[in-house]
Amino acid sequence: MKLCFSGSNAIVLGGSSDLGLELAILLIQEKIFPLLTFRNKAGEEKIHENLKSYEGLYQVAYCDFGKKETIETLFDKINHPLDFMIDIAHGDFERLVCSADNSDVDAYFSENISARAEIIKRTGRKMLCNQKGRMIFISSSAVENPNPGQGFYAASKLASEALYRNAGLEFKDRGITTITLRPGYIDAGRGKRYLQSRQRLSSAGIEKIKILTTKEMAETILFFLSDSAAGFTASAITIGEHLKKIEQGGSI
Repeated sequence: MKLCFSGSNAIVLGGSSDLGLELAILLIQEKIFPLLTFRNKAGEEKIHENLKSYEGLYQVAYCDFGKKETIETLFDKINHPLDFMIDIAHGDFERLVCSADNSDVDAYFSENISARAEIIKRTGRKMLCNQKGRMIFISSSAVENPNPGQGFYAASKLASEALYRNAGLEFKDRGITTITLRPGYIDAGRGKRYLQSRQRLSSAGIEKIKILTTKEMAETILFFLSDSAAGFTASAITIGEHLKKIEQGGSI
């Protein structure tokens, strides 16, 4: 099936992630110009190294959700119509609920919920200029099946989902749609690290599941950016599966 796209400019928050880079290549191949964000020098270098064959076909920008002034600077840099926004960025914070430091909890929610609300507001304003646009938020199946220690992560993902869902409801009559994708385990980032840490249990009872590749997930995102998925808005869709039994008598 040939995908068609109503737009040619995208911003990828978390553009230095493995998934962000895989998606960037697919966007470029579809003649969509991506602006990829990074939060440190290593991230910027990773983008340029992985996309060295596509020089001139993408742009990078510094954005740290923990420093809200960088959000303002990011959107000041966008001087063209914004057709697509893909939000892959999210901070790591795995703590037991009753042992987490209060200041760390406050900072985490400020960075991953309050800052995201600002991102959505600024993105919506940019898209309203052309009365069209598509926002995709990459959540996690952990919102329904969290592992121990993922309470804050799941809570921030759920809160962010609510923001995107309501943006979709508020903008639906003005040509702007939103969708949330909840992937299971992906062979990249925290999912890959988690699976590697439990490889020793693989013969002790991990049920066979489908581990998504970054390419599969990137292709899924691309589909939901296309005109073929225009009917979806203010929705959350689970992609793949979540690990179940780890060993006899236990679960995650």
